[in-house]
Amino acid sequence: MTTIIRGGTVVNADRAFRADVLCYGDKIVAVGDKLDAPAGATVIDASGQYVMPGGIDTHTHMNLPFMGTVTQDDFFTGTAAGLAGGTTTIMDFVIPDPKQSLMEAYHMWRGWAAKSAGDYTFHVAITWWDDSVHADMGKLVRDHGVNSFKHFMAYKNAIMADDETLVKSFRRSLELGAIPTVHAENGELVYQLQQDLIRQGLTGPSSHPLSRPPAVEAEAANRAIAIADVLGTPVYIVHVSCAESLDAITRARANGQRVYGEALAGHLVIDDSVYQSSDLEFARAHVMSPPFRSKHHQAALWHGLQGGNLHTTATDHCTFCAEQKAAGKDDFTKIPNGCGGVEDRMAVVWDAGVNTGRLTPSEFVRVTSTNAAQIFNIYPRKGVVAVGADADIVVWDPEGSRTISAKTQHARGGFNVFEGRTVRGIPTITLAAGKVVFRRGELLAVEGAGRYVDRPAFTATSAK
Repeated sequence: MTTIIRGGTVVNADRAFRADVLCYGDKIVAVGDKLDAPAGATVIDASGQYVMPGGIDTHTHMNLPFMGTVTQDDFFTGTAAGLAGGTTTIMDFVIPDPKQSLMEAYHMWRGWAAKSAGDYTFHVAITWWDDSVHADMGKLVRDHGVNSFKHFMAYKNAIMADDETLVKSFRRSLELGAIPTVHAENGELVYQLQQDLIRQGLTGPSSHPLSRPPAVEAEAANRAIAIADVLGTPVYIVHVSCAESLDAITRARANGQRVYGEALAGHLVIDDSVYQSSDLEFARAHVMSPPFRSKHHQAALWHGLQGGNLHTTATDHCTFCAEQKAAGKDDFTKIPNGCGGVEDRMAVVWDAGVNTGRLTPSEFVRVTSTNAAQIFNIYPRKGVVAVGADADIVVWDPEGSRTISAKTQHARGGFNVFEGRTVRGIPTITLAAGKVVFRRGELLAVEGAGRYVDRPAFTATSAK
């Protein structure tokens, strides 16, 4: 199948230029002015619009068993929602139970993900340690295209990795040419603060942010960065939510460390006032970790993206319905943590970033696609509109607008944290692997069409 996108402005991370884009099959085969196309080619008119690489969401949780329940979005509905918003690749998480084989968990998640409508790849969490974990990390890197391992420094008595596990896993990642990633919150402090609040009778959702103050996140970020520094490994900090964590990343990068930071679209535009709502269902719907912060921290995150010390934008897409969230109606620690956003990330970041002058269109592409592809070693297959790249493309109307609502979203869960926000700058057409999967409001996603993306190891000191 041949498709040509005519009349648009191609926007890559390094430059923007007028060009047609010719796709054959699942690849881009030509980028240039006034390209010829074979008879019968599908023609997409992109006049007055931008033509950009499909978004990469570095942090999603589809079909996740968590806190006694399972997320509303499975891999089909979640990836289909992403395609409607211009995100063509997700990076999800294999999270083994403590003592569960990494390989067993990996194959279980691969089975769930077979129904994906868009491309997908996995970070694999290290939730415990013994010799089998050491060996399975090697198998995952060598045989299954995994080059990142996740470490939860939070969730005591569940999936939290202690310092011994962090050190051993970071060292093993370095040996294999993989990058460790961390959820930076001091799990012991969170647990103790939660217990203090419950003893005081403060059991509602307004206690959630009180149990996870910025210092709790900053301590863990500093600790992870220090461990990485001693061992000489890069490290990627997921969902940075506060100025103090950003400061730790900025200092480390100024000292020459390879530290990368991720910001969530929600943390960029939603503040902690949501937890004070008298509508407890509304407040519970916003419970995620780290929590939403004050506007001071929002400003810091934007500065991090502008200054190059935060590199990617994601969503931590993890949808639970009101009934599931109500499991914590009498105890905030039992509220399933998670919010949606995979469908809205691109438009929210454009509207709050490009339309305000915080980001240029090329910088937008950098933080929604290109940096992710480069950090996780799938560039230039992903993250760029160029010959040889996957034909994952979003045609973007900078003047188009829509009002975000749970009533019109494709994602499940029955709630949207961006509810009522009118965004200017939206996708009109999304191509995934060369096929039109979204066209002017019509979702054309096909279950099972998504492909698993192998991510090669970086240079390794050992591959045993």
